[in-house]
Amino acid sequence: MTEKITAHDAEEDPRNANILIYVNGNLVPRQEAAVSVYDSGFMLGDGVWEGLRLHNSRWAFVDAHLDRLFEGALALDLQIGLTKAELNEALEGIARANGMTENAHARLMVTRGIKSRPFQHPSYSRSGPTIVIIAEHSAPSSPRPLRLATVPHHRGLPLTQDPKLNSHSKLNCILACIHAEKAGADEALMLDPSGFVSTTNSCNFFIVRNGEIWTSTGDYCLNGITRGHVISLCHDHGIPVFEKNFSLVEAYAADEAFLTGSFGAQINVSEIDGRKIGITDQWPLTHRIQDLYRSLVDQDTRSEKKI
Repeated sequence: MTEKITAHDAEEDPRNANILIYVNGNLVPRQEAAVSVYDSGFMLGDGVWEGLRLHNSRWAFVDAHLDRLFEGALALDLQIGLTKAELNEALEGIARANGMTENAHARLMVTRGIKSRPFQHPSYSRSGPTIVIIAEHSAPSSPRPLRLATVPHHRGLPLTQDPKLNSHSKLNCILACIHAEKAGADEALMLDPSGFVSTTNSCNFFIVRNGEIWTSTGDYCLNGITRGHVISLCHDHGIPVFEKNFSLVEAYAADEAFLTGSFGAQINVSEIDGRKIGITDQWPLTHRIQDLYRSLVDQDTRSEKKI
């Protein structure tokens, strides 16, 4: 049986047993870090979050991540209570406190806070937001390319829950992931309401056909920071790239396929619904994108940021 992997597999690191976690302004040992059972994030998935990677002792593309966090909070009418500069300082502080300079991943989470009663209405959240940052030593480790399975769980319409919103409410994606795992795959390939290829349960999705890179229109997927950088890199380096509707038939016949996300950058895909992608295992255009992206991350984390 093929080993099960995910898009977020990482090397085991014993240092993570003793990390400090940011909880509402305090750095707390991992074993003591906790939030209330009355917290709106735990109770209702009421919150927004970001995932960031550390390189050269700096959080890559932190300005774009914080912009997206504040945009999501605005959509939820959630008051973060800290400025972008203060959150950036908290991110830098937790990296220093844990001795992290490279190969670290942070999950920055903001919820509406502790509720006075265990019910849905936001007015019961009266104590202000809960802010947690978990930073782990985390070197991505993928022993092989990912295998995808198409699932019946579609990306939703904006009038239900906008898929561009990076909220704590991820049940649709979790169900998609479970379905893919039951089908023997690593990640779920999700379609949009019209049946076109959209995204996976946790990452953005790209294919390569005849020297062109295709990705979805973006109407039904998260506005991925890495996705946006890949599209920009293609434009900057003369690689034809298209945000368009395309079908599973076209995805099956791709020369290459890859996923994008802040954790794993660009991850090769070898199979969709049992169909082998491409006729070789070389992924030349994907590898070129990976090289260009690494250079971009290095450039970003060596520059002076103004938050």
